[in-house]
Amino acid sequence: MSERRYRVIQWMTGDVGRVGVRHFAENPVYDLVGVLVHTAEKVGKDAGEIVGVAPTGVIATDDIDSIIALDADCVFYTPIIMDVDTVCRLLRSGKNVVTTSGFFHPTEDFAEYGENIRAACREGGTSFHGSGIHPGYAGDVLPLTLARVMSRIDTIRVYEVVNVLTDAPTDHIEWMGFGKDKEKFLAEPTILGLGLPFFAQSMYMIADGLGVTIEKVTAADVKVAVATTDIPHELGRIPAGMVAAQHHEWTAWVDGNPLIVFHAIYLTAGPDMLEPAWEWGTTRYRIVIDGDPPTELTLQGVHQPDGTMAHPGYDWTAMAAINAIPDVCEAAPGWITQLDLGMVRPRGLVRK
Repeated sequence: MSERRYRVIQWMTGDVGRVGVRHFAENPVYDLVGVLVHTAEKVGKDAGEIVGVAPTGVIATDDIDSIIALDADCVFYTPIIMDVDTVCRLLRSGKNVVTTSGFFHPTEDFAEYGENIRAACREGGTSFHGSGIHPGYAGDVLPLTLARVMSRIDTIRVYEVVNVLTDAPTDHIEWMGFGKDKEKFLAEPTILGLGLPFFAQSMYMIADGLGVTIEKVTAADVKVAVATTDIPHELGRIPAGMVAAQHHEWTAWVDGNPLIVFHAIYLTAGPDMLEPAWEWGTTRYRIVIDGDPPTELTLQGVHQPDGTMAHPGYDWTAMAAINAIPDVCEAAPGWITQLDLGMVRPRGLVRK
């Protein structure tokens, strides 16, 4: 496997897909053979031009049929929302699919979709794998990795902290509900709240890895903080008194006790501009295991000599999946979970 090259297709060139194109262009383990886009201005352009690297010789197209007709080992599928029918079509065409779009671990929430994917894998003799930063790594792979050095586990807590103004697209401000009246925000469904079935996949992955059974997953009331002053951003401002931070908490129960607790904290400012004055620090993932011995692990970007720190969230999201491509291509047909993969063996990362 160490000498094999993998022919890959990049499906969409958004924030995650752009990372994929750049990596496939630079890593000698991969041959980029096709790029699918959905915006007219990208059609006909070299993939390198779209992502800001040297020409790749691969011309972007929006013709799905022509992409599916290509000879390729794997499709790196990165839309925000998965079209299961399209993914199944790719799998039936003989192409493995690695995706950041969902279906990270089998749960009852996605049982029908999961069976469709397994059937397509059987028909095409292919494999499917979902990964990313969270779910797909920080909230499941890292806790299970950390569990290996534990003698006893009482509770696993995972904290995702994201500063939306500095480490997420500006459109997140509106669709996540920032700038809304507090009472209106709390009375309506939230994007993060609706995403619980996806985050719960990580909880079930942890439980399966530890050999225990989750009885139920519950959600605590959402907490919010409001802006104490206007918070400006590229698209406008969050007015004083409106929602500027939100904290979601979900718990997986085992044997009547809370075993896994996920915290999703999304903010637009620091404590000096929030009421209550939440102090959650920089964008990062923090795993805390209460037990013997108490153990903690934090994943975050690196402070540069000038004091700045960019959060590499999209790079992490893409690379957690991309680095699994060789193992997925070599796996037996079917839905390949993180537990099936075991220790992923990245290829082509050390290069001149």
